[in-house]
Amino acid sequence: MSNQIVLPRILQIGAGASKEIGNIIEGLGCSKPLIVTDKMMMQLGYVNRIQERLPASDVYDDTVPEPTEASILAGVKKVQQGDYDCIIAIGGGSPIDSAKAISVLGKNGGEMRDYMVPRIVNEPGLPIVAIPTTAGTGSEVTRVTIITDEKVDEKMLCMGMGFMPTAALVDFELTLSLPPRTTADTGIDALTHAIEAYVSGKANLYSDSQAIQAMGLLAPNLRRAYHDGEDKEAREAMMLGATLAGVAFSNASVALVHGMSRPIGAFFHVPHGLSNAMLLPDVTEYSIPAASERYADCARAMQIAGKDDSDDTANQILIKELIAINDELSVPTLAEFGVDKDRFSEVCQTMAEQALASGSPANNPRIPSADEIVGLYEKLWA
Repeated sequence: MSNQIVLPRILQIGAGASKEIGNIIEGLGCSKPLIVTDKMMMQLGYVNRIQERLPASDVYDDTVPEPTEASILAGVKKVQQGDYDCIIAIGGGSPIDSAKAISVLGKNGGEMRDYMVPRIVNEPGLPIVAIPTTAGTGSEVTRVTIITDEKVDEKMLCMGMGFMPTAALVDFELTLSLPPRTTADTGIDALTHAIEAYVSGKANLYSDSQAIQAMGLLAPNLRRAYHDGEDKEAREAMMLGATLAGVAFSNASVALVHGMSRPIGAFFHVPHGLSNAMLLPDVTEYSIPAASERYADCARAMQIAGKDDSDDTANQILIKELIAINDELSVPTLAEFGVDKDRFSEVCQTMAEQALASGSPANNPRIPSADEIVGLYEKLWA
């Protein structure tokens, strides 16, 4: 059996990588890019640095966290009315996901729902150069975008080579200004990507190699980066780890944590990495019986269990570690975040159905029923 591996054509990695944007755009044969970003990237001056190197560029900066279809429509219209030949996406996962949707919709038309799973989108949009400013989503190296249909509170999972950036400039120096909360949420998101890619039913030798390396970079450095944002060694390890985790899950898929996380974000506007963190310990404990060796490998890759520890011991350590990370990084409960328990209970069944419809739970080592997913949701209040 063979596996198809899809990556950006160009990966520029390391300190100062973002400064190569002019050479990258020229090398792609492009001359008039649209920069897709958000207001914070404008305030931090990151966009100005790009424009200094690309004076012919234009900017769309109205992307929002957890992007909705409404939030990208003005960008789609801008592409359709302009003569841009590529898109530069700069920011966290939300601007990059927005740029992917704007690229495909702007060139091919239609509505976002037309492109959601189970459809596989291989028709190209405008070429995208992704410049991540968080060490988390891995969106710069994935063929995935997630856009919320705010009319029905559903996160639409869209996949295919049409969403894969042509180039990614992975510059850890852009993460030095991240606040602790963002560092924590995006870092746990990346760790979840690596773990889920490794235990996924679609895992392969290539994705395994990336996932194991990612866990070895992320787990020992997440606390360091959270407590000291100026720790360049930790920031560099986190940035590379997040990118490798993105490569892993893009080529192996995610599983139950992500399937359950998306509806929480859609209904209650919990940031994606944060809802992943809330779910990760309980979902891991639920899943371990079906993949004990794989989860034990994760504990060893994270450098929290030794090679001489039994699988059972390693998995006990893994669960304790995931809980400890959440405690140390001040991950709130749903109640502490402000979610109303009655409303949550009211939509649990709908969220379970949306999770299953996304396809991600089917990749989990232990495939749940809708009732089991409801039970896992309810455990978040225990």
